[in-house]
Amino acid sequence: MITLEVCIKDAGYGKKLVLSDVRLSATDAELISIVGPNGAGKSTLLKALMGLVRVREGSVTLNGEAITNIDPEQAARRGLSYVPQRGAVFNDLSVLENLEVGGHLLADYKQVHARAREVIALFPILTAHLSKRASMLSGGEKQQLALARALMVQPKLLLLDEPSLGLAPALVRQVFTAIRQLNRALGVPILIVEQKVSEVLRISDRVYALRMGRTVFAGPPQEFMSTDAARRVFLS
Repeated sequence: MITLEVCIKDAGYGKKLVLSDVRLSATDAELISIVGPNGAGKSTLLKALMGLVRVREGSVTLNGEAITNIDPEQAARRGLSYVPQRGAVFNDLSVLENLEVGGHLLADYKQVHARAREVIALFPILTAHLSKRASMLSGGEKQQLALARALMVQPKLLLLDEPSLGLAPALVRQVFTAIRQLNRALGVPILIVEQKVSEVLRISDRVYALRMGRTVFAGPPQEFMSTDAARRVFLS
């Protein structure tokens, strides 16, 4: 069983306070969306979990083990995998080479290739493009490549930062469908920061809403949309 527990009272950049009261939990196979207005601290939260932003007060535990402020490589070794905004694929490398880079923590080249075959089977759209440079892929294909590369290390927790950013509406649906299918097929909990609220809530099991660095709602998507919670988060 996979369990993430987050309680952050102080995190930010330099002296700037961004997160001041964030509480969040995730368990096996949950797809959890993190929503809120611009500047609420959503992306900062993912970076704090990954060790890219320092937590000055608070705690992060994975399966009961403290991982607060470990460096990003150690976070990856503990099972966290992070896909930043716009996917950040290596455009000059082929699809297969991108996957190989994603598997750099695996034991040897043979294991990397075995894992690449497993991962690519989850993304049929990429199968015909293994030798193609990533720069030649569409926006939706690049985003799926970023997801595939993140899975190379067999993560215990997947962190996605605005996977829909810059994509056309049809590609947004395509990427969100792929994310939900991954969640169901692999049983890996996923935290997804997203600005396209109505779209991401359709694939979510639970939603956390942040406002000014604080958790102001936690519950099922239906409750978030059917009460005045959404209005308070985005309009108050």
